[in-house]
Amino acid sequence: MNRLWRKKSIHLLMNEADDSEKGLKRTLTATALIALGIGAIIGAGLFVRTAAAAANNAGPAVALGFVVAGIGCALAGLCYAEFASMIPIAGSAYTYSYATMGELVAWIIGWDLILEYALGAATVSIAWSEYLNKLLGYFNLQVPYAWSHSPFEKIVDPITHITSQGIMNVPALVIVFLLSLLLVRGMRESALVNNLIVITKVAIVLLFITLGWHFMNPLNHTPFIPEASIYTDSQGVDHNFGGIMGILGAAGVVFFAFIGFDAVSTAAQEAKNPKKDMPIGILGSLAFCTILYILFAYVLTGVAHYTDFRGEGKEASVAFAIQKYMLGYGWLAKLVTVAILAGFSSVILVMLMGQSRVFYSMSKDGLVPQVFSEVHPKYRTPYKSNYLFFVFVGLFASFVPGDIVGDMTSIGTLFAFILVCAGVWIMRIKHPELPRGFKTPLVPLVPILGIIVCGAMIYGLGAANWIRLGVWMAIGFIFYFTYSINKSKLNK
Repeated sequence: MNRLWRKKSIHLLMNEADDSEKGLKRTLTATALIALGIGAIIGAGLFVRTAAAAANNAGPAVALGFVVAGIGCALAGLCYAEFASMIPIAGSAYTYSYATMGELVAWIIGWDLILEYALGAATVSIAWSEYLNKLLGYFNLQVPYAWSHSPFEKIVDPITHITSQGIMNVPALVIVFLLSLLLVRGMRESALVNNLIVITKVAIVLLFITLGWHFMNPLNHTPFIPEASIYTDSQGVDHNFGGIMGILGAAGVVFFAFIGFDAVSTAAQEAKNPKKDMPIGILGSLAFCTILYILFAYVLTGVAHYTDFRGEGKEASVAFAIQKYMLGYGWLAKLVTVAILAGFSSVILVMLMGQSRVFYSMSKDGLVPQVFSEVHPKYRTPYKSNYLFFVFVGLFASFVPGDIVGDMTSIGTLFAFILVCAGVWIMRIKHPELPRGFKTPLVPLVPILGIIVCGAMIYGLGAANWIRLGVWMAIGFIFYFTYSINKSKLNK
């Protein structure tokens, strides 16, 4: 039993850290951290999951779902800031938990992060496929429905009544493959390119909000909170629609739009003044994006009725709303489509990279096979890990609908956030003497509220997603108790 709670000492972590990690310069200001957070946060979640949450869960009240999700992220973000300030090397929640809460909790977080990074990459690649078809449509080209959708998806033509059945999402698989190859080669995005992508994404959102405001139909927001009911989508999945449960469900769905803010917490070692700048960076980027998201959701559901996103408007929802209802702004739809494709590509790349880094650390600790930490003799990248995750992510991207993969990503990340909030509380009780560059205020109130809000969003995602999370964690426990517990390097 003691083996389950064995910890890695801070001294051991320091000895294992690369020289580059030990020597990171403190150059990031609060403004730079906010920009980093905005760049990591704005992605597929906003442009795709907003319409899905409106159609399946809350209608116009999806804007309130963003409020709930933003509060949950802010509470978890404060706990992440304390996490990042306690460990004196760059690392993830996995590394932190291994040093403070023991091997079993570290394994749970590491296994759970697959749902955030790997399935997150699959979700964004599916969205990338949708917007690629929208872009090709401007040139009267199209990837056939059968080869751009999973076998669990079908659509009925409203005119001919002919049913099209998906077979495999080829564009989603192709973009995952190409970006995996880039990771093998060790591609790094320059700061200039990254900043240009951030500026472009924010500009698109602001353009749509500003121009779309004049095309809103007040009837689309009536009633703002629909009456509670059950909605069955085209895949036969039941959703709580309207009322409080609909808003909570929408919060769990659009929570995907906030994934990425934890990237700010991992930059604690590079912040000039972590105690002051980390909470500003995390909460500042969250506040900015939350306000932007609420306005975006309000305008989108005002321009187009939420029922549009259940049928024809489900694919590339923003471009659809512009083309159908914002007459004279076809150029904006085209600009949105091109820029979103570029933004999606960078998000997929970061998620694939993040997943390989987590499993690289777990492999070095012996918890997963050594193949995940083997580096390319020339490029010095974990190339075998990149190839294996291409297969794993590619299977989900090719054969599973985007709604299901996105919800699994959200529930996995919410579960990780609950563990992070609990961990800060536990460490305050067990190890109050450890130095902390930043302290989460009002402990245990803030962690408890974080657990409650994130738990409420998990509850709102419904029983089907609870079962998927349970099955995923059960597979992880089987792997841990048959392989990891015996192969752990702490056995030595």
